[in-house]
Amino acid sequence: MNIQFNSSTTAKPQIQPLKFKNKSSSMIPKGLTLAAVVAIILILLIILANIFLEGIGVISWGFLSRPPENGMTGGGIFPAIFGTVALVILMVIAVIPVGVLTAIYLQEYTQADSKITRLIRVAINNLAGVPSIVFGLFGLGFFVGLVGTGMDSVFYNTGRPVWGQPAIIWASLTLGLLALPVVIVSTEEALRAIPSELKEASYALGATKLQTIVRIIVPQAMPGIFTGAILGVSRGAGEVAPIMFTGAAYYLPHLPTHLTDQFMVLGYHIYDMATQSPNIEATEPILYGTVLVLLVLTFILNFLAIFIRSRIRSRRASAG
Repeated sequence: MNIQFNSSTTAKPQIQPLKFKNKSSSMIPKGLTLAAVVAIILILLIILANIFLEGIGVISWGFLSRPPENGMTGGGIFPAIFGTVALVILMVIAVIPVGVLTAIYLQEYTQADSKITRLIRVAINNLAGVPSIVFGLFGLGFFVGLVGTGMDSVFYNTGRPVWGQPAIIWASLTLGLLALPVVIVSTEEALRAIPSELKEASYALGATKLQTIVRIIVPQAMPGIFTGAILGVSRGAGEVAPIMFTGAAYYLPHLPTHLTDQFMVLGYHIYDMATQSPNIEATEPILYGTVLVLLVLTFILNFLAIFIRSRIRSRRASAG
């Protein structure tokens, strides 16, 4: 008996269609994620409410306009406010040009797979992971000990340090190094988001690479540059470790008038009152008030940067 097999009737394994679980089964991870977000927000609100309730009672015009008195158990915090604003402004002036030029070089002048580019990116990543206290020691050794002392030996012969001592200029440069990776990364992201058609149109009209960068690329990337400045301000305004060795003073009732002067700053002032005060109970209200002023000042600086960025975006949108 010959048995013939018909290929058309041969049983074939049937592929079962993918069956997705009911949408309700995803409620558990969504609920856990929402619970984590709510917990974080509640913790933040509790911290802010505690600082506000404890510190609002000492906020007054005298507190904001007078120097500390009676071993920092009285008076105000105006020198620390002035020093914080001056420090942040100098830091932004120092870090923005370097960060923007570095990002432009990496994005426009180098190949992504070149050894130089990879070496620079490794350096940026390592710089972002360095603890802040290491930046302070580096600033003390490099800026104060090497650069400042070298400037004194070349330009001055007075026998006492002028630049070779802790000063606001060295503290701002140290904080600039701390915020440099943030500015570079945010600027690079802004440069990548620029449409290539704009660059090609500029080159087609006869513009050089430098003209294209100055007139097309940088104006288009300004919102991203301000984003980096905002992140840099947020990180640098409250840092204490990098400036402990490079310029911050424990008590200084007068304002810094030169780049070589030491200065008071809110973050270091908070640290001093919390750890070095001879009467913690007397300084506790001032401590909370200083923390509240630091938070408000940081929010104001961030708001100004965000406002400028929004104005630039609105002008670009109206021009387009």
